[in-house]
Amino acid sequence: MEKLGLQLFTVRNTMDIEEGVRYTFKKISEIGYTQVQTAGISIPAETFKSIADEYGIEIVGTHGSFNKLIEDPDKAMREHEILGTKNVGIGGFWPKSLDDLKEFIEKANKFAEIIGKEGYKFTYHNHGHEFAKYTDKTIMQTLVDELDKDNTSFVLDTCWVQYGGASPVEWINKLAGRIEIIHLKDIFYSLIENKPLMTEIGNGNLNFHDIIEACRKTGVKYYVVEQDICPVDPFESIKQSADYLTENFLK
Repeated sequence: MEKLGLQLFTVRNTMDIEEGVRYTFKKISEIGYTQVQTAGISIPAETFKSIADEYGIEIVGTHGSFNKLIEDPDKAMREHEILGTKNVGIGGFWPKSLDDLKEFIEKANKFAEIIGKEGYKFTYHNHGHEFAKYTDKTIMQTLVDELDKDNTSFVLDTCWVQYGGASPVEWINKLAGRIEIIHLKDIFYSLIENKPLMTEIGNGNLNFHDIIEACRKTGVKYYVVEQDICPVDPFESIKQSADYLTENFLK
């Protein structure tokens, strides 16, 4: 773990216009983040990349619309070439049935094959629902078994794996060689709200020492912090997470 990344969904409220992107990149670079994964881009890719370069930030992956990606793979590759990343991703898929899941896999594999010929990979980010079952195995296991192993990879989200009732460490090991980007996200149970809530890294119940060790052993390349909901200013939340990870794990 040599660098620290941020999923920009965490700071989405300041990313809507060019000046907001500039403000955000300046703030996160000052905190210590040198890599980002996008969550949709509201300004031209050329401008986005130029601002990222200005603040020494590498774009390591994206989250975008699955339908837009598969409608025009060439356009998707052109945009990702501008951004400087080979990881072409989506934030998840919510199948309404087993047939719906099978159709998604078929479309994803077709898209992945097209972009794979040019050196790109299709990436899939999980939530908690993938650990539900339509058959005798989970949606997640079906994705693992049936998505093109050569041209797709998983953006495993530690919090959502735990939320779905599975073990992040077990899934990191299960997906050895198929995770380039890991989402580091913590969770705890709130007695006040009587439900599990996302929190800053180190404030929750996930064992990040075991998680990071598993990532190191299995060749995870990008360590990306994400916090969907922040109880304080998002920049304060991502600073807390960065401080914890830097103190404990950053080389």
